[in-house]
Amino acid sequence: MYGWIVREWCEPESMDWAEINLPPVQGNQVKIQVKSAALNFLDTLMIRGQYQVKPLLPFTPGVEIAGTVIEAGPDSRLSVGQRVCGLIDHGGFAEQVVTPDTGLLNLPDSINFVTGSIIPVVYPTAWCALKLRANLQPGESVLIHAGAGGVGSACLQLAKHWQARVFVTAGSEEKRQFCLQQGAEAAFGYDDNWREQIKELTGGHGVDVVVDNVGGEMTQQSVRALAWGGRLTIVGFAGGDIAEIPANRLLLKNASAMGVMWGGYQHNQPAEVQPTIDGIFELLEQGKINPVISAKYALSEAPKALHALAGRSTYGKVVLIPDHNR
Repeated sequence: MYGWIVREWCEPESMDWAEINLPPVQGNQVKIQVKSAALNFLDTLMIRGQYQVKPLLPFTPGVEIAGTVIEAGPDSRLSVGQRVCGLIDHGGFAEQVVTPDTGLLNLPDSINFVTGSIIPVVYPTAWCALKLRANLQPGESVLIHAGAGGVGSACLQLAKHWQARVFVTAGSEEKRQFCLQQGAEAAFGYDDNWREQIKELTGGHGVDVVVDNVGGEMTQQSVRALAWGGRLTIVGFAGGDIAEIPANRLLLKNASAMGVMWGGYQHNQPAEVQPTIDGIFELLEQGKINPVISAKYALSEAPKALHALAGRSTYGKVVLIPDHNR
């Protein structure tokens, strides 16, 4: 059984492709035959040792997977042969992984493994930002930064489904066109005077909700773009800079700024998890949302795929397919 190993904090191209001996399955653990693993920006951070969670070295990266249970521990709620997807601590960039069953979900037969692998992170995060945190209402306006990315495109689709007006920013003309095709009303470059344009498009009102995946100066400008009673949701810092939010601007607009940490709900607000997942699967099976996959790579090409993701040349999601499944 082969997979990628991080022996020291490094760039993705310095990982080792090697044979892996997995530990015995115990307790509530299961062994999964990985059919598809989705990439996230946090994967590169974790490989570099820059993520807030630092696994013990050596480790195999990869947190978002779909596959089949091939062995189940005595205390596991899952069964051999069951199709699953989910968010795991790490280990997904391998042909097989042993993991607790805690973050795993039953994958309906109507949803293929590739689609299943891209659901656990971006769509619940988008749902969390728009509904659980911002309480988005029909007819409100939403500004999504990095609208062509994984979380951004999920937010765009959900916001449109919930009958909101959607504006986005994106880093290239190709990505802006992609967002318009996905239903955005307007798409702006990061350096465009998007704040003034949004003000004009909303009749001077400003935007009701901002989903900020970028950070830095975009966060500062987003506060200024908020409407009275607006909500700024902080999802990530893809731009690399963490902004200081001007509290006086929030006060003057009666506005709110709030963090979005979907990964913490299982521990802190578990009652919200299953309804969110059920809602996403229902929309998916009804064809109301359509996950976007811009590229598929062989598992053995993980460094190349991570380089493309970090270089922002992708949109939607990127997945790795174990070589024997291609």
